[in-house]
Amino acid sequence: IILPLKRKRTNDRDISSKKTYEFPPENGINPIEINLLEFNDLIRYSTNDLVRTLASNGLGGLYAEEIIPEDIDKNTPCQDLNNDDVEKIYNKLEETFKPLKEDKFKPQISKNTETQNKYLTPINLKKYEQYEKTYYETFNQAADEYYSKDLNQQITNQKEKVWNKKVGKYEKRLQMQEETLQGFKETIESCQHKGELIYTYYNQIEKIIQTIHNGREKDYSYKDINKTLKKAKKEGLKDLEIFEALNNLGHLTINIDETRINLDNQISINENAEIYYEKSKKAKRKIKGAQIAIENTKKQLKEMEEKKSIEMEKISTPQKRVKKELKWYEKLRWFLTSDNTLVIGGRDANSNEMVVKKYLDNNDIYFHSDIHGASSISVKLQGKEINDQILKETGIFAASYSSAWQMGYSTQDVYYVNPDQVSKTPQSGEFLSKGSFVIRGHKNYIRNAKLELAVGIVDYEGKRIMAGPIESLAAHTDNFVAVKPGHIKKEALAKKIKHTLNTEEIDIDDIVRVLPSGKCDIIDPNEIKFRLNKIKK
Repeated sequence: IILPLKRKRTNDRDISSKKTYEFPPENGINPIEINLLEFNDLIRYSTNDLVRTLASNGLGGLYAEEIIPEDIDKNTPCQDLNNDDVEKIYNKLEETFKPLKEDKFKPQISKNTETQNKYLTPINLKKYEQYEKTYYETFNQAADEYYSKDLNQQITNQKEKVWNKKVGKYEKRLQMQEETLQGFKETIESCQHKGELIYTYYNQIEKIIQTIHNGREKDYSYKDINKTLKKAKKEGLKDLEIFEALNNLGHLTINIDETRINLDNQISINENAEIYYEKSKKAKRKIKGAQIAIENTKKQLKEMEEKKSIEMEKISTPQKRVKKELKWYEKLRWFLTSDNTLVIGGRDANSNEMVVKKYLDNNDIYFHSDIHGASSISVKLQGKEINDQILKETGIFAASYSSAWQMGYSTQDVYYVNPDQVSKTPQSGEFLSKGSFVIRGHKNYIRNAKLELAVGIVDYEGKRIMAGPIESLAAHTDNFVAVKPGHIKKEALAKKIKHTLNTEEIDIDDIVRVLPSGKCDIIDPNEIKFRLNKIKK
C-alpha cells in the first residue's frame, strides 16, 4: 500500500502505508464455491426470513434479492421453505454468478437517466436491466471511473467552498467600497441641494430664527417656542410653512419640498449654508480615493477569480501523471561538478553494485564515505585531470549520501582510490554482502567533508532536477535551495523546496527522489549568498 485514502486497522487487516494489502476475510456465502449441500444447511439452520438470511451471510441486500425466484416470497421464514424451494434458489444463485465463475463477466456502471444515480456491478442484474449501461474491460477500470469521479466531486465541492470564501472576501469588500462611494455621491448632491435651498428660502428662515430669538429674550423655553410655532403654522401662518420642529437644545429643522434641513439658530444663515457646502466638498475629496480603492479591489478580485478558475480546472479535469523517461544517470545519485564533470553514485546495495561493475571505468576515481552505509561514487573523468575542486565537491557529495546524514553529523571523512583498488573478492573466509567491496592498497582521505547539499533545476541534456554540493549548483543555476541534516521530513521539505523553486517542471516526488536519506533543514539563503561571494573574492 503506497497511501490509503483512509487508514484502518482491525484484527485481520492493517490498511496503512507500506503494509501489504490483504483482502477482507471471507464472510458467509462464496457464490462461486458454495455447493448445494452447504447452501441447504445455511438455509435450514436459519431462524430468520429468506432475504435477511442471504443478505447477512455475505450477499448483501442487492444480490440477496437478485437470486430469489419471482415465485418465492423473499420474506418467507427459512424454516418454511421446502427442498424444492432451496434448490430453486441455489440454481438461481449459480445462474446469476455463472459469468464470474467462468471469467466471462461484464463490469459495468448502470445509470438511471431520470434520477442520474449510478450503480457499479461486475455482472448484469435484473434490477438494473432497464438502465443505461457503460461496460468496461476490467472491474478495476469500472471501479476507478465510478469512485474517482465521486471522490473528485467531493474534492471539487470542498475546494470550491474554500475558494468561494477567498473570492467572497473581495466581493464583500468591493460591495462595501461601492456603497461608500455611492454614499459620498449622495452626500455631495444632498448637501449641495440643502445649501442652495437655505439661500433660496433665506427670508423665511431668517424670520423663523428671529422669532426663536425673540422668544428666548422673553425667557421662553425652546419647548414652549416649538409649541407656539407649530400652533401658528397649523393656523396657516405663511412664513411658517417650512417649519417642522425645534428641539430642546435649540436645533431647528425645516422641511422644503420633502427635504429636511437641520439648522443651528445660534449661528448665521450663511454659516449654516456653509456647513452643508463644506460637507459636500469633503465628500468630493474622498471620491478619488474611494475610486482608486475600488479599482484595486476589482483587480484583486479578478486575480482571485482567475486563480480559482485555474485551480478548479485542475480538479475537474485531472491529468494522468505521465511517467518521465529518466536518463541512465538519473536512476542513480548524480551531479555535475563546477567544471561539468559527471559524478554518479548508488542509491542502495543493488545500484552500488551497478556503479562499480557497470559504470566504474579505468580512468575514473572511486569515492566512499568512511562509514558503514554509504553510496559508491564514481567520478567520470573521461580524460580530464583530477583537481582540488572536483575532489572537494565529490567529497561533500559522498559524505552527504551516507548514513552520517541520518545520524545528524555535520562533517564526515571520505576516501578515494583508483578503480583497480576496488574488488569484489573478499579475504579467505570472509563474506561480502551485496553492494559491498574490498579496498586494497592506500586510501586518499578528505577529512571533515561537509554534509550539505543544494537542490535545483539545471539544463543538462534538457531541464532536470539535480542535487549536489552548493558550489556545483551555483555554477549551473541561480534557482536552488540548500539543505543540511535537520528535523524536517523529506515530504514536507520537498513541498517547501518546490514552492521556493516556483516551477511546474518538477513535482514533489522528483524532489523527494534526490534528497538524502534522513530529515533535513533549509540553510538560510543569505548565509549561502555570503559564502559564495566570499569564495568569488
